[in-house]
Amino acid sequence: MAEIRRIGVLTSGGDCAGLNAVIRAVAFRGVNGYGWKVLGILDGTQGLMSRPLRYIELGADTFRGRDILRSGGTLLGTVNKGNPFAYPMPDGSVRDLSMDFVDGFHQLELDGLIVVGGDGSLRILRKLCEKGMLPMVGIPKTIDNDVKGTEAAVGYSTAVDVVTDALDRLQATAASHHRAMILEVMGRDAGHIALNAGISGGADVILIPEMPYTLEGIAERIRYVQQVEGRSHALIVVAEGVKRPSGAAATVHYSDGETRYGGVANDLSEAIYLMTGIETRVSILGHVQRGGTPSMRDRLLASAFGVHAVDLLAQGKHDRMVAWQHRGVVDVPLEEVCVGPRCVQPDDPLLNTARGLGIYVGDFPEPHAGSGKSKKTKSLSEE
Repeated sequence: MAEIRRIGVLTSGGDCAGLNAVIRAVAFRGVNGYGWKVLGILDGTQGLMSRPLRYIELGADTFRGRDILRSGGTLLGTVNKGNPFAYPMPDGSVRDLSMDFVDGFHQLELDGLIVVGGDGSLRILRKLCEKGMLPMVGIPKTIDNDVKGTEAAVGYSTAVDVVTDALDRLQATAASHHRAMILEVMGRDAGHIALNAGISGGADVILIPEMPYTLEGIAERIRYVQQVEGRSHALIVVAEGVKRPSGAAATVHYSDGETRYGGVANDLSEAIYLMTGIETRVSILGHVQRGGTPSMRDRLLASAFGVHAVDLLAQGKHDRMVAWQHRGVVDVPLEEVCVGPRCVQPDDPLLNTARGLGIYVGDFPEPHAGSGKSKKTKSLSEE
């Protein structure tokens, strides 16, 4: 491999806590460890597709006197829309700008690129780099924690802390007013945030996209809380990707043409009230989960990932993603990562933990001999 002199780093997809800590680690290791020039590409892929190119040099002056390690967001900016292979133009047409990205890489005379992104961003960036035969190393980041090949992604720990803190705050008002408080959280098609924060925050009900549920199952848990435990309040956590009681996907259509998850908590609120008579209130955290000061865990993970990503380029390795496995940093082939989201599996130990604590986390069908089908009432996800 040719000697490395200049590398680029960019953040792509939704923002989350810990991105600046990654950028800092990449710059420190590249500049101080190897004497390279490190360029930060602005606004993800757009920085290399724009003309003139948009970037900044990352060095000691970039971080001097700034609490980058402690700040949320990304100093480089990011985008989570606009596929470079079919980029929307002002006149309504679409164009393939993938070669603009490749040419931008060469114009900056880069010898490698570090991409910080989720499963979708890594998939697109890998395709771009394959087209131009550009050396790329990926770093997983997403509050959803749904990137395959890694037990944890940058941003996830902070998001779970935010949700747990929200449950701590909601518990007091739930008890004061004898209500069921429903908290809707992010996660797309994965229930990691809801499951982990729900257990940590003492939820009575946790609904995730991967597990079927019934309204009667929720009502039974609330009745148990009232009649057996003698409590007049309850906490319910629902992931945004959970289906409505009608069985339909809970989505909202926006004027910009985007369709996003959201709103299932409001439907559940009405249904739970009608079945149990308990007064309900809904809180939707939304993008609060992405912001704020990164947790210790995210700062540590970001720092370890950034250093290892630079070291991989120095060793002539690319088309790989750094990952956290078995309490350590490793790296895995990107081809094993870019195959879809990592969701909660039926045998996840935390599902058993939740059940052991009496939390309703959906219905676990028990097939009877010869049929392979559950004896239980058909759940909403099966409708």
